[in-house]
This record gives sequence, structure tokens and C-alpha cells, in this order.
Amino acid sequence: MQLPSPETIIGSATEYLLPSWWEVEVTVSAAVFLIAAYWYFPVFVARDGGGGGEDGDGDGFGGDGIGSGDDDRDKITQLRGDPQNNSAYLIKVSLLAAKNIVAANLNGTSDPYAIITCGMEKRFSSMVPGSRNPMWGEAFDFPVDELPVQITVTIYDWDIIWKSAILGSVAVPVQKEGQTGAIWYTLDSPSGQVCLDIATVKRPVNSSRVSNGYAGANARRRISLDKQEPTVVHQKPGPLQTIFSLPLDEIVINSYSCALERSFLYHGRMYVSAWHICFHSNVFSKQMKVVIPFEDIDEIKRSQHALINPAITIILRVGAGGHGVPPLGSPDGRVRYKFASFWNRNHAIKMLQRAAKDFHAMLEAEKKDLALSELRAHSSSVRSSLKQDEVLDKNVPSNGKSQPFIKDEALSIIHNGVFPCTAEQFFNLLLSDDSKFTNVYRSDRKDTNLLVGQWHEAEEYEGLVRELTFRSICRSPMCPPTTAMTEWQHVVLSPDKGVVVFETVQQAHDVPFGSSFEVHCRWHLESDSESSCKLDVKAGAHFKKWCVMQSKIKAGAIDEYKREVKLMIEAASSYIESRARTHQSNISSSSVATLEA
Repeated sequence: MQLPSPETIIGSATEYLLPSWWEVEVTVSAAVFLIAAYWYFPVFVARDGGGGGEDGDGDGFGGDGIGSGDDDRDKITQLRGDPQNNSAYLIKVSLLAAKNIVAANLNGTSDPYAIITCGMEKRFSSMVPGSRNPMWGEAFDFPVDELPVQITVTIYDWDIIWKSAILGSVAVPVQKEGQTGAIWYTLDSPSGQVCLDIATVKRPVNSSRVSNGYAGANARRRISLDKQEPTVVHQKPGPLQTIFSLPLDEIVINSYSCALERSFLYHGRMYVSAWHICFHSNVFSKQMKVVIPFEDIDEIKRSQHALINPAITIILRVGAGGHGVPPLGSPDGRVRYKFASFWNRNHAIKMLQRAAKDFHAMLEAEKKDLALSELRAHSSSVRSSLKQDEVLDKNVPSNGKSQPFIKDEALSIIHNGVFPCTAEQFFNLLLSDDSKFTNVYRSDRKDTNLLVGQWHEAEEYEGLVRELTFRSICRSPMCPPTTAMTEWQHVVLSPDKGVVVFETVQQAHDVPFGSSFEVHCRWHLESDSESSCKLDVKAGAHFKKWCVMQSKIKAGAIDEYKREVKLMIEAASSYIESRARTHQSNISSSSVATLEA
């Protein structure tokens, strides 16, 4: 049998392996058409005012730009809050079901999910695929300060590529406390109703969101909105700011390439900070942003996607709802997000679990520090009816347990030396209620609005406490020209009056991250002669909660207090010398008068 020639073999292979000219034309035309369609559709949607988005504001599912404008900033406002803030009422919205909603798919069904809004806070329900009569059975918690408020429920149809279409919405006013029971509300669409059960309860006066099992929709250690203006942070915005509009003091600790499980895997990137787990994806011009606060997370566990793809499932507590993208539902009412396609799933889940553990440890530390600060402020604001001499006589350490006034672990030595007076004279001449030194020193430093409280006893601490408030000049380029200051002072005199321990805690209110740290200082004076004493000064910055510039603040606080101590020692020495001269002059005058008499 004669074998085919090499030319014949090559010709046959070329005919089958290489596309014909007609196939090349069809392929190029199709590619051009798809590129034009994907480019034109987002532009068309943007010009059309964002119709078909979740709530008409382009909040992350369509072709709007990353971090787009004031609307995104307004919607992210709830991300900046304080978990300790109290709310007068808690509204529990139970999304039970919907029926006869509009069919958005070609097969006569829809893929509905709901967004429930109360004020500035927003929750996402899970998505029910292929149904015009979805059953949810999910609950959403909203803390509010006052009634009446309005609950808005908007139902959307989930789309794999395009922006979600609105299927109808309804606004329900909440006027007073109580429970409505399950009620069907008619949507503002050709057809459809949604079943809601809304319960409003008044919360105890001293309860907080965290202590009542609710920490809010998003993580918040946040700056008070009425004090944001003088706070200037010179730091380049990162992805958490440009994509998710989070505060500047929030930075990325870890980031991972992964995919969010929805109708299919939407590949993107996960960012982990001290307060949030964030995810961003932009596939086929469909942007998705998920912002999960750690306080809403109930469990982080291993899972699988399609049997062979290791995944991580983040389960949120009941009442939290979804954040940014419809989550996956579950029979127990806890919604969840599933992320897959990690390079190293085991490493990623360990880091996420560690971050969650660190967050709760930080939250507990903040609670303890807040309680200590409140205790210190309360003790310092109480006025004593005892006279100064009577109080001073009682100013001796007790054998019972007492609260520490400052944090020893935050202190470092900044001065050792000898001071030209005894420990008892230091208190009488410089710190007592009769002394004018504090007024003179603060006046020389150009401080204003000085208010000096009276020394008094406090049950929580040994010795005496008092509170000072003033407005001080701020010399740091990151700070406003002046800042309001509060200084709590604590003094203990030994029984033999040979040792004085003077402690102070300073809180700056208007500087960047001022609510995150305090400056603690301890003066230890021990008399070594009739006219002098040994002086040791320790100071440091104690951080009540983590902040991005912690190391810089700590170093700056110590350097600033070193200068402060130097100036204070010089001013105190001069003040004592002037008092001594005045006393000597008075003695001389008395002697002359006696001789003349």
C-alpha cells in the first residue's frame, strides 16, 4: 500500500487545523460586537440614571465607578460608628415571604432578593432562585434613636451580568412600640405582595448594641461625626477607602485573591482589616462590594465548592442581614457568604479566625478602658465636703483593694533628678487647693478656659483625685491650632509624708484619633533631706483602641511630655523660689517692725 506523500499530509492537516477565512470573519465580528455591547450598556445605564439598580443609586452592581461620589459616602455612613452608642429603640423586621411578584426572566420566573432600609442602614436578604413566590423567613435588626421611622422594602431580580431590576417596593411607617404581626403589603408594581412582621421594642436606658447582642450593621469604632472637621490625617488612601469608602484610619492587614459564590464564581479580591472583611469584584462590568463587620460574624468555617474547590463560609448572626450583595440563605435564619478559589485556603481561614478573635479581644479591652475612664471621670467630678487639712490627713494608702489610676505597662522613664523641696512641700506648694501654681503655669503656656476642680476622696482610688479642663495650643502639624483637654489627677501621700505619688491622665479631644489614646504620667517624689527630694517621672501613651498611627502617636506623646516635664520642673522650681523669697521678705519685714516697736 502506497503511503500519502508529506505534502498531502501537511495539506490535510492545514485544512482541518487552520480556520477558514469565513470563520475568521465571523469570530472577529462576534468579538467586536461583544466588546461594543459591554462598553455601550454601562454607559447607557449610567446616562439613564441607574435604572434597574438596587435602589437607583448605582451602589455596586452595575457599571458605576469605584467609590463613586457622595451617594456611596452617604450609604457607607453607617460603617463609621461606635459600638458603645445607645439607641432608644430596636426594630426587628421579619421578611417572611412574597407572592405574585413580577416575572423578570424569559422563562416566566424571577430570582428575587430584598433590600430592607431604615434611615441610613441597609440590609440584604438572600436570593431565592427561579421563583415568583419566594419564602425567606429572615430577620433584620435596626437600632433607632426616635420614632416614627420608615422601613422600606425593595425587591430586586438578580442578574448574572446586568444590574438588578426592581420588581417593586413598599414603605411601612413605624409609629410606636409593639408588634404588627404578619401583614401582606402591596408592592408599587403591576403585581406582587410582601409579608412582613415588624416588632418595635424600647431598649433599657443603659444598654448598648453590643451588650444586647447587636453591634450594628457594620464595624465601628468610629469618629464622632460632629468632631470630624478638625481631624486631618495625612495618609494616602488605600483600597478600603477608594473602593469601600471606609475611614482613613482603617488599613489592610491581609488580602487574598478569591471568588464569591453566587450564580457562578465572581472572581475578585478579599481585604481584611481590624474591623471588616471586604470583597470587591468587577466581572463583565458588574461590580460587587461586600463589607462584613466582624461584630456581625457568628462563625467562620471550612467548606467546599463543587466538591473539589476548597472554600470558606462566613456565617452571620441572626438579624444581621447581608451587606452589599445578597447572601446565601439557610434554614436556621443565619445568612452566609461563601468564598472559594483561594491559593491557600487553610492559611486564609486561620488568618480570618485570628482577625475575628483579635477584634473581640480589642472590643473587650475597649469596654474595660471605657469603664475605667467613666469611673475616673465620675470620681473626679464628685465634690468633697471635707476641708483640705482633714482630707490631707486622711490621704494615706489603705489595705483594701483599689482601682489602678493609670496603666503601668504604658509608662517609660523620661526624667530622673533632684527637686528643691520635700515631698510634702511639693504637694502643699504646687498641688494643694490653695496653690496658684496650676493657674500660673497654664497661663504661661497660653492655655485658656482653665477650670480646676477641688481635691477630694474617691472610693475607687487611694488618696485624692480632681479634674482639670482647659484649651491648649497644639504644635503638631497634624492637629488643629488648639484642642480641648481634660486632665484627671491623682495624688497619694505616704503616712510619714515622705513620699508623694502624683499621677495624671490627659485626654485630647480634637486631635486625630484623640479618642483612641490617653497620655499617662507618674511623678514619684521621695524626700532625701529637709530641702530636697528625689524625683522620678514616667510617661507614655495608653491606647484604648487600635489606630493606624499608633507608633507615631506613642513616640510623639513621649517626646512632647518630655518637653512638658522639663518646662513644668523649671516653672515649679521658679515658683517655689519666689514663694521662698516672699516668705523670707515677710519674715524680714516682721523682724524690722518688731525691732522698731
